[in-house]
Amino acid sequence: MYIVAPSLLAADPMHMERDVKMLESAGAKWFHVDVMDGQFVPNFSFGYSTVSSLRKTTDRVLDVHLMIDRPLRYVEQFCKAGSDYLTVHVEADTPENIEKTLDKIAEMGVKPGISVKPNTPASAIERYLKKCALVLVMTVEPGFGGQSFMEHMMPKLKALKARLQEVNPACRLEVDGGVDMTTAQICKQSGADVFVAGSACLKAPDKKAFIEAIEA
Repeated sequence: MYIVAPSLLAADPMHMERDVKMLESAGAKWFHVDVMDGQFVPNFSFGYSTVSSLRKTTDRVLDVHLMIDRPLRYVEQFCKAGSDYLTVHVEADTPENIEKTLDKIAEMGVKPGISVKPNTPASAIERYLKKCALVLVMTVEPGFGGQSFMEHMMPKLKALKARLQEVNPACRLEVDGGVDMTTAQICKQSGADVFVAGSACLKAPDKKAFIEAIEA
């Protein structure tokens, strides 16, 4: 089943609940929540309180993406705040600490995810694939919305899909960055089944049609 996860980074921060309800009415089953610390990426965004507030606002899946340095320090709080999926970046800490982080997320009853930046090879996350419920391939550089889709990430996506089929077929394969109706189809052909869509979804004249077209 294909899933569109509207990115709330593209929502109106003064009217977040309104936008969430609007997207629910359009058929959104997941919401993607980007957390940035100004260190791992050169920008700041949501924290625990945002996730906690969203959890009180919606019963849909909260797909929380931590773009933060040394995430082991914070995953317990994000799990308690109401994350359904909690994804960390392989580049954010040592391999040993990333492993501990994924284990901690699972211990807290949340589905762990691992993410790779565009310049990070698929091989960098091989050791974590069996532990994860979600693998996130960035199709833009993390940290800012509205960037152009990197189609040259598709071989990485295909390689990860093939490997997941071997070691963890239940794991979701997600793409984030520059996803619209056209690029989503390219990602589908490369094996993705979850599509993070920010500006393209929030600015779509008919959000229901946008979600349905990608999830078809």
